[in-house]
Amino acid sequence: MDFYDRIGVAALGSRLRRLGDKLADEAAQVYTLYGTDLQPRWFPVVHVLGEREAESVTAIAEEIGHTHASVSQIVREMVSQGYASQQKGQTDGRKTYVTLTPKGRAAVATMKEQLKDVRSAVNALLGESTADLWLALGEFETALSRRSLYQHVQQQKKLREEQDVQIEPYQPCHARDFKRLNEEWITTYFKMEDADRHVLDHPEENILSRGGHILVAVLAGEVVGVCSLIPHDAQTYELAKMAVSPSVQGKGVGWLLGQAAMEKARGSGMTRLYLESNTSLAPAIRLYRKLGFKETSGEMPHYERCNICMEMPVPPKRTE
Repeated sequence: MDFYDRIGVAALGSRLRRLGDKLADEAAQVYTLYGTDLQPRWFPVVHVLGEREAESVTAIAEEIGHTHASVSQIVREMVSQGYASQQKGQTDGRKTYVTLTPKGRAAVATMKEQLKDVRSAVNALLGESTADLWLALGEFETALSRRSLYQHVQQQKKLREEQDVQIEPYQPCHARDFKRLNEEWITTYFKMEDADRHVLDHPEENILSRGGHILVAVLAGEVVGVCSLIPHDAQTYELAKMAVSPSVQGKGVGWLLGQAAMEKARGSGMTRLYLESNTSLAPAIRLYRKLGFKETSGEMPHYERCNICMEMPVPPKRTE
C-alpha cells in the first residue's frame, strides 16, 4: 500500500509536495525541450513581466500569491542569468522595478508556443481523471482563504478534547478538589473571603442540602473543573464557584460546565441563572456572555471582589 493511501488525507500537504516536485522535475525537461534554460519556478514572475513593461516586486508578489521574499529571490536569479534587470522608480526612488532584458523577451516569445503545448498536454492528463483537479484545487484554496488549516485543526483539537471530558455529579470524594481548584484561582487574582470559606469548607451543607448542585469535570481520571448551582431565590440558581485547572484552560471545560449547569437548572424547574464576577477576569466574562449571560443591576454582590452581576433566563428544553 502506498504511504499516502495508508496515512490518508492528513498527509495532503506532503502528497501535494511530492506531486509538485515531480511536476517541477518534468517541467525542467520540458523547458530543455524548447531550448531554454528558464527555471520552472520562475514561470509566474516571467509571465507577469511578459505582459507589461516593468513591475515592482511587491506588485508581482501580490498578483501571483507568493511572498515578497520568494519573488525577490527569483528576480535575483533571473538578473544573474541575464533574463531581467532592476532599476529605481523615476517618481519614487524607494521602489525598485523589474523589467525583462532582450534575452528575457526572447524567452517569453519562445514560451508562448511552449504554453500552447503544455496546456494541451495537461488537459489530456486531466481528461484521464474522473474529477476536475483544477476546479477542485481552486475550491480548496477558496476554503482555505475563509478559514486556515491551522484554524480547522485547532477547532478539531478542541472538539476532541471536549469529548474526552466527562461532567459528573458531585461525590464526597470530590470535596478536596472542589476546594483546591477554587482556592487556586481566587488566591491567584484576589484574596479568600469568609463567604468563600463558608461554602468551600462545607459544600454538602451549604450547597447540596439547600437544594443546590455541584458539577465536576473529569479528564483522564483527574478533576479538572468544578462549578456549583446555589439557590438564589425561588426561581433562580446562582452559578458559583466555577473553577478550571490552568492545565486545561482553553480546552472548553468551562463551556461544558456552563452547558451542564444550564441543563441541571432546566431539569430543576428554575427559570433564571445569576452570577457574580469581576470584569478583570476577561476570559471568564467572555465565557459567560457566550453562554448567554448579560449584565444586570440592582443585585448586591456577596463578595468584595465582585464588580459585575450577570443573569440569563434558563433556556427552555429543546423539542425534536
